[in-house]
Amino acid sequence: MKITDFGFAKKVTSKTYTLCGTPEYLAPEIVSNKGHSKGVDWWCLGILIYEMLVSYTPFYHEDYMQMYNKIARGKFKKAAHLLKNARDIISALLEVTPSKRLGVIKGGADLIKKHAWFKGFDWDKLLARQLPAPIIPTLKNPFDTTNFDPVDTERDVAPYSPAEGANWDANF
Repeated sequence: MKITDFGFAKKVTSKTYTLCGTPEYLAPEIVSNKGHSKGVDWWCLGILIYEMLVSYTPFYHEDYMQMYNKIARGKFKKAAHLLKNARDIISALLEVTPSKRLGVIKGGADLIKKHAWFKGFDWDKLLARQLPAPIIPTLKNPFDTTNFDPVDTERDVAPYSPAEGANWDANF
């Protein structure tokens, strides 16, 4: 499974001031235009983990300015059903000060991999592509979309042509 879009990717050696990304996923240093580096990626991981466990992003607000204000302050309501290890890793990744953020602090990604939330996860099997998929959907054919919500037919959506997107992700 590939969940990343590299459409705006760029190589950053120190700091950048580029403003791009999904509003709900922007880190405080992007919102405040103080310049940012790889620490924003760890912030995004915190947002992704939260969204996958709670079903919405932690700083969401219909009004973007209010959402950016919430992001800049780093204050969000932790869902009551989150277990301690989930709360801990999310809070450590959603640290407002980039130099104190998990993944940025000394130990880097290894500290994330060793975090209690990942206890029992086999990183070596992941790298070797030997982990079994947790859910294998039943498919009637290669173009079966019954496992997805229906498309809003009132929107102007161009039909997908399998040939158009064939092998688009081969280099990932």
